[in-house]
Amino acid sequence: MSLARFVVWAPRRSAVTLMIKKVGDSTPVKVSMERDEEGWWSPAEPLPDNGIGELDYGFLLDDSDTVLPDPRSQRQPDGVHGWSRTFDPGEFVWSDQKWTGRQLAGGIVYELHVGTFTPEGTLTAAIDHLDHLVELGIDFVELMPVNAFNGPHNWGYDGVLWYAVHEGYGGPLAYMQFVDACHRAGLAVIQDVVYNHLGPSGNYLSRFAPYLRSDAGPTVWGDEPNLDGEESDEVRRYIIDNALMFLTDYHVDGLRLDAVHALHDTRATHLLEELNIDVSARSTFLRRPMPLIAESDLNDPRLITAREGGGYGLTGQWSDDFHHALYVSLTGDTSGYYADFDSLAALGKVFENGFFHTGTRSSFRGRTHGHPIDTWRTPTWRLVVCSDNHDQIGNRAAGERLSSKISPAQQAIAAMVTLLSPFTPMIFMGEEWGASTPWRFFTSHPEPELAEMVRAGRLEEFAQMDWDTSEVSDPQDLRTFEVSRLDWSEVDQTPHAELLELTKRLIKIRRSYSDFTDPRFDQGRAVSNDEAGWLLIERRDMIMAVNFRDRPTEVDVGRAVEPVLSIGQVEVVGDLVRLGPHSAVAADATEPRRGVQGGVSPLAKHRIFSAGGRPDVAVRGSSGTA
Repeated sequence: MSLARFVVWAPRRSAVTLMIKKVGDSTPVKVSMERDEEGWWSPAEPLPDNGIGELDYGFLLDDSDTVLPDPRSQRQPDGVHGWSRTFDPGEFVWSDQKWTGRQLAGGIVYELHVGTFTPEGTLTAAIDHLDHLVELGIDFVELMPVNAFNGPHNWGYDGVLWYAVHEGYGGPLAYMQFVDACHRAGLAVIQDVVYNHLGPSGNYLSRFAPYLRSDAGPTVWGDEPNLDGEESDEVRRYIIDNALMFLTDYHVDGLRLDAVHALHDTRATHLLEELNIDVSARSTFLRRPMPLIAESDLNDPRLITAREGGGYGLTGQWSDDFHHALYVSLTGDTSGYYADFDSLAALGKVFENGFFHTGTRSSFRGRTHGHPIDTWRTPTWRLVVCSDNHDQIGNRAAGERLSSKISPAQQAIAAMVTLLSPFTPMIFMGEEWGASTPWRFFTSHPEPELAEMVRAGRLEEFAQMDWDTSEVSDPQDLRTFEVSRLDWSEVDQTPHAELLELTKRLIKIRRSYSDFTDPRFDQGRAVSNDEAGWLLIERRDMIMAVNFRDRPTEVDVGRAVEPVLSIGQVEVVGDLVRLGPHSAVAADATEPRRGVQGGVSPLAKHRIFSAGGRPDVAVRGSSGTA
């Protein structure tokens, strides 16, 4: 074991002592440390047995007798308050030498939470279900945060030791085995990382160095990192090195950056741009793409604008506007932040412009919000869209999925609109079969005061949204966690099996008709009618006509079309598409749109990349509420 593995940054401490012992030994050895000019401490004397073997260790600061874990610890077998344990990722034997990564463009993302994806809640158990994702047609597995947090179960956003993989999931070795298995199966891995705050329990960073903001108290999520204050260079390095660890040592393919709007950074070069610069350099060296995807509620195109154009150069970002517009169209719920999306035109605008709020007034925020995307230069795939995700489900009072609020036919519509959109679709675990299990907000904080603060905070959040707080589950109740686990027996049951087959078919259609994935915003248009309840999406010569209402309607599409996939009752008569209650059709235009001169559509004819001929699938479903 190299002495360099036991260095620690503590610039404001007068003394640091390394405490170290072999695993299983009860008596540790004290090793004195010496400081360099930049505040890094390293062992000043030889290590016991030359530091060979598996070792438990920690640090004493000044005259304290409390052993603290290493801020860069890669393993915490006894939890975030316990000693660190050495782990050498270089000892793992990979089998993915031929893996060259995967670009985000054209991909489909599958978001999963390790602890509730399987009954066992481990990375090893998750490997057994990778065949399901391959058969579905997934390209990227996005893992919710796996960094070490206090307690046995958590969403993962309360992490305090960002370099360590939660031991309950299997620790770092199981993590590497999972990534390796994904690559063998042809699946890329995106890791969700949290750099905007640290969890409330087990955060010892400030005892070592000025890792945290000194000009602000903790947010509702926890303490914020010091990104722009005194000695923030090393804090930023701490974050960037963590990202590079996942991408390099653990062979991860990309990162999802949590809530970047909460990063407080006033420096000339924003952390996100600096991170992108380093990741781009590593991507160039390793010769594989490393997409960085931001979660942001700012509707700020600078995130995905190239650095040459004055942006941060990130690969993509989540689009909340797509979710909100689709959710309101399906449910009619206009409470809280859904209020501005009460017209089908909102969903149409998202298809044409990427964002709904483009400098328009947000009634929920009480101000104007967002900025237009440069749709001429920005490809559609930079926006990651979904009909459900962990936030939208877990932040409902009872953690109910969209599938519990709408009919099977409406679930099929949600799948069609999302998977045949020109954006990058994302599926939340279980959504592909309309899982009936909820996914609730759960924690396992052992500290009674902290547990009560979390309970009270949840109730306050829902009250601000004018939502019923009587159905809010206790996040500390073990049952809240247990009921959130997927029930894999549903996959073969009706109506879940039918929705799963539809999802597979939609993904095949997405990959058979290039017009659906054409990344040019100007190669599509959207028309809607709130009174009649329909939305028409044109993507070059492919169309989607959707009836969101529980009564029949009809749409004049302006040209003859041939159905590729139908949901519910659909009849095509010439230019007219008749749609039954909660129905939809994806269709291929057989002639130019009416009114086009010279018989040539300005939306040039597409190519068909057939995977077994032109599919003609009819999906029947009840228009009643499920």
